[in-house]
Amino acid sequence: MGGCPMGGYGWGDVQEQELIDAVHTALDNGITIFDTADTYGLGQSERTLSKALGNKRKDVIIADKFGVRAGNGPTYYDNSPQYIREALELSLRNLNTDYIDLYQIHYRDNKTPLGDVVETLDRLKQEGKIRYYGLSNIHESDYEEIKPFIGKFVSVQDEYSLACRKNEEELKALSSEFQISPLTWGSLGQGILSGKYDKNTSFGTNDRRSRDIYVNFHGEKLMKNLNIVEAMKPIAEAHNKPISAVAIRFILDWLNDSVVLVGAKRPSQILGNIEGLDWNLTDEELKILDEVSGN
Repeated sequence: MGGCPMGGYGWGDVQEQELIDAVHTALDNGITIFDTADTYGLGQSERTLSKALGNKRKDVIIADKFGVRAGNGPTYYDNSPQYIREALELSLRNLNTDYIDLYQIHYRDNKTPLGDVVETLDRLKQEGKIRYYGLSNIHESDYEEIKPFIGKFVSVQDEYSLACRKNEEELKALSSEFQISPLTWGSLGQGILSGKYDKNTSFGTNDRRSRDIYVNFHGEKLMKNLNIVEAMKPIAEAHNKPISAVAIRFILDWLNDSVVLVGAKRPSQILGNIEGLDWNLTDEELKILDEVSGN
């Protein structure tokens, strides 16, 4: 379960109780990984997740992220050892826990040597404050920097879905060459792959998808995405699954050893998302989806 909507910012109408109920529905249905970041709502996502988990915290994996400084002045990236510790202590307080299972570099700051970051994270592991650490938003140009630390990072997170396959080869390479497990965000293309929207859909100013930067809902990209959804519909019907489940299943079947992160605002979305589990797309269905979504 992705925690960006829990930040309460930029996803339209978001109600805390519905978010808490969504977490409970996730727990009841075997979802054990909850991904968040300190910058989602400037800590609000972490606090809401903590409230929702309650005494179930020990039963789940919390994946958190650091490295984006926001709230006072311009937003910028910071991977300095001092800030890593500051960010971690604040996240631990927000989450009401004494450790984070997976601590991820949200974005590289292109300034702090990766060796210094790894050294800091290793010390935090030794102190018991984190269990593992991972990468996020890393691409081919970063490979040489990563190579000396093969075996250190356990995961890499990036945008990936039927609506965004530009990072596919990099995620596969990181998985096979570096033995780093891929986690996909934007797995439903910010919702366009749910089948709920059409070319006439509009969003309020409190929803980030109203902005042109969220290309999945604008111009030619929107029209291509709607073609993908049309191709998904008969596949969903054949398996008696919601369209969103087909989008999730494609990632699981196409990208080996992947963990699919899907944000949710309410329990009904969780129930739809878990329909992506415990079945497989046929080779022919995968071919159809590959062709309609390819560049």
